[in-house]
Amino acid sequence: METKKFIFYTEDDMFIGWLEEFPDYRSQGATLEELKQNLLDIYKDLNADHIPCVHRVGDLQVA
Repeated sequence: METKKFIFYTEDDMFIGWLEEFPDYRSQGATLEELKQNLLDIYKDLNADHIPCVHRVGDLQVA
């Protein structure tokens, strides 16, 4: 089973979060489980090319 890291915080009783790999695409949920489901939906859409011009995070070796 593959896992993805996500970042989240709470604000006004809502959970706000995004996938570490896709920081420009945020979601929210009333519970942490709802946020996770919403992030899973975003992940599926991003990887199915349903969202144009997807910004990604990469690594660059400089030295």
